Amino acid sequence: MGIFRRPRDISSAALLPAISEFWEWWSQARPSIEAALAAAEGAAPGEGLPAEMVEELSQRVARIHPELQWEIGGPDDRSPTLTLTGGGDPELRGLTERWLRALPRGAAGDWRFHPARQADPEMLAQELVLGDHEFDLEYVRLGMRADQNRARVDITAYHPDFLFVSEEQQAQVTLHVLDWALGEDDVARWIGEVGIAAEAPIDALPPVMLPAVVEQVAEPFEEPAWLTGEGRTPRGHPSRMAVRFPLHRQDHPLCDMHVTVTLPYANSNPDRLPVEPSAKALRQFEKKLESLGERAVLAVRETGDGLRVFHLYADPDSSAISDLDQLAAAWPEGKAKVSATSDPGWRVLAPYRL
Repeated sequence: MGIFRRPRDISSAALLPAISEFWEWWSQARPSIEAALAAAEGAAPGEGLPAEMVEELSQRVARIHPELQWEIGGPDDRSPTLTLTGGGDPELRGLTERWLRALPRGAAGDWRFHPARQADPEMLAQELVLGDHEFDLEYVRLGMRADQNRARVDITAYHPDFLFVSEEQQAQVTLHVLDWALGEDDVARWIGEVGIAAEAPIDALPPVMLPAVVEQVAEPFEEPAWLTGEGRTPRGHPSRMAVRFPLHRQDHPLCDMHVTVTLPYANSNPDRLPVEPSAKALRQFEKKLESLGERAVLAVRETGDGLRVFHLYADPDSSAISDLDQLAAAWPEGKAKVSATSDPGWRVLAPYRL
């Protein structure tokens, strides 16, 4: 598999125009790329492209975002693939998704396109060359510790050659193995802490077993639930919080905008928590938020001091923000407020995560 980064001296341009320009160029360049790959039969996919073609493709991708990477793959018995990846960076996941969804009709030909690295278990039996070292991946072993409370699998990676290479190469081998075992999105969803071992961990397994372990961890969470907790507001009154769990950035790739909807409620108990009929009105409002579908996802709700704050992530290119403005304007128990800020990495959620 050919893996390329953009040249560091290439600056990025406006994102959406750059995506359109990429597909316009691709439609014209695809026959030449296919011819070059056919002429390089026997070379690793993507590595048979002429240097000028690699440079052009790298620059086109860099104009979308300077940190994106591209990969061409696909063995002889499958369609060729082009993958655009942010290397697991959640801030770039929405961008690669928009790149994919902007694919013009008829521009694909026999190609398949991916906005993140896909699982490729066959690669786990191959050799990976990094610098001047060749790693036989059949010797990789993974210690796997399932954490059901966090819905994560912590990994300790081992290869006998790790004793002879740098920490950077150890990390690169580990990340390649995880991506090939699970796919980039499932690594982000289900893998927790990742460490390196100097000796094979007890009960270590080959990487091909990782999907089965992840499946066991993920099975109870096919439908998200709400984790609840209690605390105190800055004024010292009781507060309540509910967090959707698990909530994965990769399941909502277009939702780059953090939105808060703050509602005052008119009816409360002495602790300033809502009671009927305000409690019912808040439940009905939340149902309307849930009806936004793929345009927005409700992540957190906080209640206390006469206010309920809903935290959502919305697709900024959809009608979600205007719909939320309309819902807030119709709130009957006081002046509601809607605030939106760009947060493609979902950084605001960090304090709420396990």
